[in-house]
Amino acid sequence: MSLLRANLADSIGTIAFDHYARRNALSAAMIDEILAALDRFKTDRARAVIFRSAAPGQVWSAGHAVDELPTAGEDPLPYNDPLERLLRAVKGFPAPVIAMVQGGAWGGACDLVMSCDIVLGDETCAFAITPAKLGLPYNVAGFLDFMSRIPLTIVKEMFFTADPLPAARALRVGIVNEIVPAAELEARTFTIARTIASRSPAAIAAFKETIHALSEATPIAPATYEYLEGLRRNVYFGRDYREGIQAFLEKRRPIF
Repeated sequence: MSLLRANLADSIGTIAFDHYARRNALSAAMIDEILAALDRFKTDRARAVIFRSAAPGQVWSAGHAVDELPTAGEDPLPYNDPLERLLRAVKGFPAPVIAMVQGGAWGGACDLVMSCDIVLGDETCAFAITPAKLGLPYNVAGFLDFMSRIPLTIVKEMFFTADPLPAARALRVGIVNEIVPAAELEARTFTIARTIASRSPAAIAAFKETIHALSEATPIAPATYEYLEGLRRNVYFGRDYREGIQAFLEKRRPIF
């Protein structure tokens, strides 16, 4: 059974999460379907893509499927992790990708939102990056996604507390382009997508690639990168990560 709905109409691709039994978690199976849809849209020369939930609810996506993370002693977010592959595919897609968010975008889903080009939400949208709840060491690429989009003080708050930013505050700090009443959100999102689809696709593809390259043009010495990776290894080999994952699987509060 498909975990999402994907279609292309009038040069606009739509990917709607549709696995509410798992709160639209970004499992490897769902991500495989998303990547296949993006490949089809690229082949068919989609001029815009919209990520959304198939129906409004309290959760847009619960993020990375925690039960698919290693329990200990292994990097939980390696380069080829399904979520990392998805984030790169969204950033590298030649047309703009729009997130239409109703409900909470938690953990890896929040990072997915940060990887999209434009974000619209209704009054229910909220955004939380939650690795501190699991003792999970986030990777350098993930931090750069946030640091290139919102103020550093907000990045620190989000990562240190794992608390959600509600709609109004998400708009103020720049996570969201626009907050739209729920009844108008779909129409507003497709209006923007149709406007983009009416512009030069060659120019927009060049704009997106240029902005993406410049936003990631952050010099870092090889020794510094190795040091940061060493910090991450200390965490995912350590007690906190093992306890965080175990507590999640046992549905209890972790004891750090």
